[in-house]
Amino acid sequence: MIQPPPQPATRSSWYRSIKSTTRSGLRVEPATNAPLAALRGALGVAIALFGALALSTPAIATSAALGAQLAGMATFQRSYRPQPWLALATALGLSLSTFVGYVVSPWPPLFLAVLALWAFGAGMAWVGGQTAGILASMTVTVMLGIVTLPTTVPEAAQHAAVIAGGGAIQALLVLIWPVNRWGAHREALAEACASMADYARRLRHDPFAPFDPDPLMVARDAAQVTPGQARSRPSELTGVRSLVERMRPALAALADPRVGAAEEGRERDRARELLAAAAEILDMAARSIRTGQPAPIPEHAYRALALPEDGPVLDGIAKHTALRLIGLLAEIHDALDAQDDEAQPRYLPRPGLRALVPHTARAVRRNWTWRSPVLRHAVRTAVVVTLAEGVGRVLPFGHSYWAAMTAMMVMRPDFSQTYSRGVARLVGTVVGVGVASAVMVAAKPAPWVCGLLAVCAVGCAYLTMRSGYMALSTLVTIYVVFLLSMDGLVLSHTAEERVGMTLVGGVLALAAYAIWPTWQTVRLPDRLAAHIAAAGRYAAATLDAYGEPSTASRRAMREALLDLRGARAAMIATDASAANEPIRHRGLRPSQVADARAAVAAISRAAMLIEAHAPTATAPAPGAVAFATTVRDALTRAADAVREGEPADVSGVESAYTDWSAAPDGTPPELLRDASILTEAIDGLQDALG
Repeated sequence: MIQPPPQPATRSSWYRSIKSTTRSGLRVEPATNAPLAALRGALGVAIALFGALALSTPAIATSAALGAQLAGMATFQRSYRPQPWLALATALGLSLSTFVGYVVSPWPPLFLAVLALWAFGAGMAWVGGQTAGILASMTVTVMLGIVTLPTTVPEAAQHAAVIAGGGAIQALLVLIWPVNRWGAHREALAEACASMADYARRLRHDPFAPFDPDPLMVARDAAQVTPGQARSRPSELTGVRSLVERMRPALAALADPRVGAAEEGRERDRARELLAAAAEILDMAARSIRTGQPAPIPEHAYRALALPEDGPVLDGIAKHTALRLIGLLAEIHDALDAQDDEAQPRYLPRPGLRALVPHTARAVRRNWTWRSPVLRHAVRTAVVVTLAEGVGRVLPFGHSYWAAMTAMMVMRPDFSQTYSRGVARLVGTVVGVGVASAVMVAAKPAPWVCGLLAVCAVGCAYLTMRSGYMALSTLVTIYVVFLLSMDGLVLSHTAEERVGMTLVGGVLALAAYAIWPTWQTVRLPDRLAAHIAAAGRYAAATLDAYGEPSTASRRAMREALLDLRGARAAMIATDASAANEPIRHRGLRPSQVADARAAVAAISRAAMLIEAHAPTATAPAPGAVAFATTVRDALTRAADAVREGEPADVSGVESAYTDWSAAPDGTPPELLRDASILTEAIDGLQDALG
C-alpha cells in the first residue's frame, strides 16, 4: 500500500505554524561568543578597512572590509576544522565569486544565468552540512553587492584581490592570536562526560532512565581531526571519549534489576554507591577537560570503588559488570593523567582537502534526486534568487541587490528555519536600516568615522552571533549601511529603498516555500523506518558478538551502534521540524510516531544490555547467531512496512526465541534473559505500529 499523502494545510494550521516560526525568529537568546574572539574578528576588519582606506579609495576599503567580515564570520561557525583554513577558504570563494560576477555583469541575461548557477551550487553545498551551506551562501551575497562597485575588469580583479586579502588577515590573526583554540573540542568532550555523569545519577533512582546520545555524537565529531591537529592536540582530549562511550552499557546493565543488581537490598545499595562514584569521577573528568588542569577525585569516591570490608556484595553477571565499570573509570583517570610527551594514541581522521573532493562528489550523487530536500532547496534557491534580482532591476528603485541578498540569506532546506529566519531578517533589516539612517542623517559622519562605526557594529555582531538571527541581522545591516556610506551616500534617500527591496526578497522567499515546499512531515515514515532498521542491525550485531566472539564482530557491533545514533538523530530532527509545519501525515499519527520511537528505544536498550555482557563470551553460541538473523530480518520487514504504510508483523521473533530458549545448546542464562527482554521490546514495536 502506498503511503497516503499528507493532510492539506488549512488556514488555522498555517496560522499556527507561522505564529510558532515567527516567535522562534524574533527570540533573542542570552548567549554570546567569547569577547576576545569577537574583538579579534573586529580587529581584523579594522585592519583591512582602514589599511585599504589609507592606501586607496572607499570602494576598495569596502571590498576589503567585506572580505574580512565574512571570513571572520566563518571562524565562528560550528566546525571542528582549523579556523585559519575556514577563513582562507571563505575568502577565496568570495574573491572568485566577486570577479566572475563582475565579468558577466555588463550583460544582464548572462549575469542572471551565472547568478542562478552560483545560487544552485550554494544550495547543493548543504550536502556538506550547515557550515558548508552558510559559507557557500556568503559567496552569492558578495557577488550581488560587490559587482556594483568596480567599473573595469582590472578594478574588479583588484576588488577580488583585496577581498582575499581581508580573509587572509583574519586567518593570520587566528594563527598569531589563538583564542581558546581547542575550546570547542574541550566543550564537546566535557559535555559527553557530564551527560554520562548525569545518566549515572538518574540511574540511582530510575533503573530505566532514558539516555540522550547526542553529546556522544558531538564528541565523536569533535574527535575527528586532521593529522596536523592530532600532533598538537592536548593530551586530555585523547583516549577519554571511547572509554566514556563504552561505559554506558555497563552503567545500564548494573542498574537494570532484570540483569544487574537486585531491585532491593544490599545489592541495590552497592549498585547505587558505584553509580554515585562513577558520576563524581565523570564530573571530575569533565572539569579537567574543560580547564586542562588535573581535578582531584574525592576520597569517598575512591573508597566506594574499593571492595567492601565484609567481602563482595554483587554476584554473577552483576559482579562482572561492576568490575568492568571500575576498570573503565580507572582508565579514564589514567588517560587524564597521561603526560604530553607520551605517544599519541590513534585518532579519528578528518578528511583533508584532497579527500574532501571525492567525499563531496559522492554526497552530491546521493542527493541528485527529487526526493532529496537538498536538491529541491538548491533549485528553489536558484529560482528565487534570480527572480528577486530580476524583479529588483525592473522596479524603479535603487539597491535592487538587497532583494536577492535577502532571499539568499533566509532560505534553508526546511520550512521552519526559512520562515523563522525570513521574519527575523525582515525585522532586523528594518531596525538596522532605521538606526543607521538616523545616525547618518543626524551626524553626517566622515568616511573614517563611518568606518569606525562599521567596525563597532561588526564587533557586536561577532559577539552576539549566538543570540539569534534577528540580533545578528540587525547588526550586520547596520555594518553594511555604514560601510557602503563611506562614499558619501545620503541615506535619507535610500533607506526606504533598502527596506523595500528587503521586503521584496523576503516575501519571494516565503512565498516560494509555500508554493513549492519540501515538507519534513512527508519524510517521517522513511526516517522512522530507517530508525527501526538501524535498531535491528544493532540488536543483531550484539547477538553476533556474543554468538561468534571476535574482533570483527565487536567492530561490526560498534559500527551498528554509530549508525543507530545517526538514524535516531535524523528521526528527532525531522520530527521536530515536522511539528512546526502546517500539514499532518495521514498515515502516521503523532501519538503513533511517539509510541514507535519509545518502542525502538526499548529495543536499543535491550541490545545495549547484550553488548554489556558480550565481553564475557568466550565460545561460539549458534543459537545466538540464528536468533540475530531472525531479529534483523523481522525489523527490516517492519521498516519496509512502515515505508509502505502497512501493518508491521514481527511475530516470528517470539517463536524463534521460544525455540532457542528450549534448545539444550549451552547458551548462558544471562544471554537468554537479555534476549527475552529484547523479544518483549520488539513485540512492543508491533503494538505501537498497529
